[in-house]
Amino acid sequence: MENDNRKFITISFLAMGAVAAIVVNVLLDSLAATFGPVARVRSMDLVAHGLPIAVGVVTFALLQFNSKVLLWADEVMVEVRKVVWPTRRDTSAMTMVVCVMLIVSGVFLGIFDFVARNVIKMVIN
Repeated sequence: MENDNRKFITISFLAMGAVAAIVVNVLLDSLAATFGPVARVRSMDLVAHGLPIAVGVVTFALLQFNSKVLLWADEVMVEVRKVVWPTRRDTSAMTMVVCVMLIVSGVFLGIFDFVARNVIKMVIN
């Protein structure tokens, strides 16, 4: 495993640990707002702050120290390096095509809506 890959993988796993901690925090907040017993448990500092941090640290540790996960992440990095990314010019051109198509389809749907509304008004009256 290359050193650059190792650093990027470690940073990615740290980010996943942070995401796991945020998800647990949000879930605890949501459950505390819904259920009284969860709100009482959530009011304890150990649960309110310690549980999300513990889940984040455990997630990081499980990812970082599992040889199969590290091998998988290294293979992902090798494959991502093989990707041929479009040039800035190609990306700008495709963005313009998408914008034009959005405008054309919006106009088309607006005209269809206008005609359909008038036809329905004529049928009802």
